[in-house]
Amino acid sequence: MSRIAYAGRPRNASPRTRKSITLTVLMSVFVIYTLVPLVWLVINASKTQADLFTTFGLWFGDEFVLGQNIVETLTYRDGIFVRWLGNTLLYVVLGAGGATLLATVAGYGLAKFRFPGRRAVFAIVLGAIAIPGTALAVPTFLMFSQLGLTNTPWAIIIPSLISPFGLYLIWVYAVDSVPTELLEAARMDGAGEFRTFFTISLRLLAPGVVTVLLFTVVATWNNYFLPLIMLSDPAWYPLTVGLDQWNDQATGASADPIYNLVLTGSLLTIVPIVVAFLVLQRYWQSGLSAGSVKQ
Repeated sequence: MSRIAYAGRPRNASPRTRKSITLTVLMSVFVIYTLVPLVWLVINASKTQADLFTTFGLWFGDEFVLGQNIVETLTYRDGIFVRWLGNTLLYVVLGAGGATLLATVAGYGLAKFRFPGRRAVFAIVLGAIAIPGTALAVPTFLMFSQLGLTNTPWAIIIPSLISPFGLYLIWVYAVDSVPTELLEAARMDGAGEFRTFFTISLRLLAPGVVTVLLFTVVATWNNYFLPLIMLSDPAWYPLTVGLDQWNDQATGASADPIYNLVLTGSLLTIVPIVVAFLVLQRYWQSGLSAGSVKQ
């Protein structure tokens, strides 16, 4: 009877196999969708100005001039691109680094210390996450204008120090990754709170800290709207605003044919972020998952 039933059963693929094939197809489409713009950028950054408009976008031109384009990008207008790169690094180191430090200290404190108003702080942090940054850009500009800080690096660095999502992520991660029993044992041995934090807790929080650092670095590196309204001096522009200015220069009424420099500059801009993700990928993945599983 079992043989007859088995023989009459349709030999179709199992639901798990069909699901696997569907997911593979969807992921392949997603990978292609993600990589095509990058491939297009790399290919066109290696073309001359003439080849950009006379050759196929997804294939190389008659001349491969990537090195020449890089040199021209770095030296154009007395090396203003290098100045923008230095500004971006300044904003990232002070802004993103400071945001990571503040989020780590505050998130750890909220996770491991009990005090009145803790629930209210939790609600405020969640509410801050829900507010888009663009909605606060104009009020921030008006406030910094009254303080006389517009058109200065502090107009970018100070707002970048606040990362509600980073604080929440460290808060959730610290609840399970730093055992309370371990902290109590350190206190019984005579260790102070600062020593306990820097010698014990910070090591356990390392994956979460790296995760927050990556998020804040990417957010600060790609920040466009805030510098656009805060800065008017090109000497303080980050790469995002500077490349947009080059693009306007190439397409405006008095157009300057620097499309190749815009593309090459865009390629150079994404290289540090790609390298950072590749180097810190394992910390980033563990940081995302470790705090989500309750021990």
